[in-house]
Amino acid sequence: MEGTRKEHILMNCKAVSPSISTAIITSAIVVLLIVTIVFTNNFLDAGIAENEFSSMKQFMQTAALQIDDVAWTIGRTQTLHYATRFGSIQFMPNALNYSIYIKNGENYILKGNFSTGIILFNMPISKYSVGNNYHEPKTINFLQVGATAPICQVFVVEKVPMNNENYIRVVVIPSIRVLNLTNNIRFYLPILIQGSHPSNSHVITLIGKNVKGILYGDFDAVKITVSFPKSELGYTSDFFNFQNTEEIMDTQGKSVQFYVSEVMVRA
Repeated sequence: MEGTRKEHILMNCKAVSPSISTAIITSAIVVLLIVTIVFTNNFLDAGIAENEFSSMKQFMQTAALQIDDVAWTIGRTQTLHYATRFGSIQFMPNALNYSIYIKNGENYILKGNFSTGIILFNMPISKYSVGNNYHEPKTINFLQVGATAPICQVFVVEKVPMNNENYIRVVVIPSIRVLNLTNNIRFYLPILIQGSHPSNSHVITLIGKNVKGILYGDFDAVKITVSFPKSELGYTSDFFNFQNTEEIMDTQGKSVQFYVSEVMVRA
């Protein structure tokens, strides 16, 4: 009786239809292929974005050097071409304000305010990211001493959220070059102003528009401060991360000359 019962149970077991099992296996393979394709595409995009960001860092360094070439010759023009898939170039006008004070006796007297724009390359952090509050280098100085000192500086910053824009950025900002000569001290500052947008979106054009020299005379010291007119948009002291927002230089009785140039940026 026991053997008959086992045979009866086996006779009543129904196997899965071959067509159904084939469909299940095929669906599983399709799902695996889709997951693999998505992962591969994301991996490739991440690699492309990282390489693009690295190349754009070099491009922005080149742009900073070209500003120095253009700034001191009226009418000189430089056109820079770049390629980008995920990021974009942006010009932000009036992002920094430099104020110049001259010390006369015990008091500092304001002699001038100079507002300048900055150039940014923006990469969405959904494509490439190194971490919030990242700065490279850690800090920068807006006052640079020496004939070979950079007149524009480049840094990398990732700071989110900021004005509802989640980017890691490469930023070009004008700095002040100072030459301490035998009889005088000379300061040089390029001011970036906005021009019309070029028809080719992957081009930056730099045009030297104006150069002006200002003689301040003999004073005890010069104080230069930097402020942030676009702070409400997130372009604050923390964004730029200057080592100091105020610099004081003893003039040792030398005359002070301040040279300002205007560079039009079409980007």
